Amino acid sequence: MTASRAVTDELLAGLREGRWRPAAWARFAVFAARRSVRQAARHPRALAEVTALHGLLALLAGRPGRRWVAASWVMAASHLGLLDTKPSLGLPNAITLLRANLPAIGGPPRWIPALALASDLADGQLARRGDAVTAFGAHADSLADAAFWTWFTLRHEPSPGIRIAALAAWAGPVAAVTAVSVARGRMTDAPRPAVLRPAAAIQAVLAIRAAQRRPATPPPSR
Repeated sequence: MTASRAVTDELLAGLREGRWRPAAWARFAVFAARRSVRQAARHPRALAEVTALHGLLALLAGRPGRRWVAASWVMAASHLGLLDTKPSLGLPNAITLLRANLPAIGGPPRWIPALALASDLADGQLARRGDAVTAFGAHADSLADAAFWTWFTLRHEPSPGIRIAALAAWAGPVAAVTAVSVARGRMTDAPRPAVLRPAAAIQAVLAIRAAQRRPATPPPSR
């Protein structure tokens, strides 16, 4: 994790030194891509697992969701260096990636939030019990939550107030941390409250509201 953090800081510092010009962004993309390829080559088993998992998800998603699955594969395969010395993706991280792809797979809107919550609890407990906590899992968990709950809120939540709260809880921090990190030239961590976690509370609210929502009744046939 320390090595990956140092490399990321170095890349961001290069952006800042280049004053975020197109040439600096091009160097950033090239260096990041080269490192991702090297790290993927050092984790062949994990790369094979990520590829097999996303291949299965693509089959389950069908054509409409395959772009989402492809984007998930790129994100996962390009960050295998965050596994550090662990050769395998591991079950907890596989569950996290499954949650990230629930929008592509689909499911009953009433129960898919409950499945997301269950997967969130499961991957964390499995990682801690099996001593499988990694930087990859930590980052993937945050991004999976942001991807799923933002998608679900925009697609299925009718309340404007809850929509705003959900975007502030997930999309807002991701955008803010990215902007601050790029501006400062080094990684910035999002604050993690120890007691009150608004995102967790909003997850529960969304899941309860979805479960209580009656499915649409089809019009009577004539």
